[in-house]
Amino acid sequence: MPLSEQEQRLLDEMERSLYHNDADDVTTVGARRGRPNYTAIVLGVLAGAVGLILLVVGVSIHQPLVGILGFAIMFSGALVAIAPPRRLTVVGSARRASNAKRPSFMDSLNERWERRNDDHEH
Repeated sequence: MPLSEQEQRLLDEMERSLYHNDADDVTTVGARRGRPNYTAIVLGVLAGAVGLILLVVGVSIHQPLVGILGFAIMFSGALVAIAPPRRLTVVGSARRASNAKRPSFMDSLNERWERRNDDHEH
């Protein structure tokens, strides 16, 4: 059963909105905000070097605990070096602020539908 013109327009509008929102989400997720934290990078690299040295020493003196400790320090250093810069924000208030700025998908659809109906009546 084919769709009516009105249903087809609504479906097209929903698809455009979905693609537009997806593109906005991708650019928001992919973007790194702020400048890199050079202190964390330097500390992470130094911790990685110390961990690597401990790992080699642990293997060479046949002490697995020293090697495991070295690996743990090296891994922690890598995590510190590549972690994105942190900001001190309260998660709940940030989430409420973002919800207040942007209406939900259904709200925006209803709003567009009402505007479209108003335009067609006049």
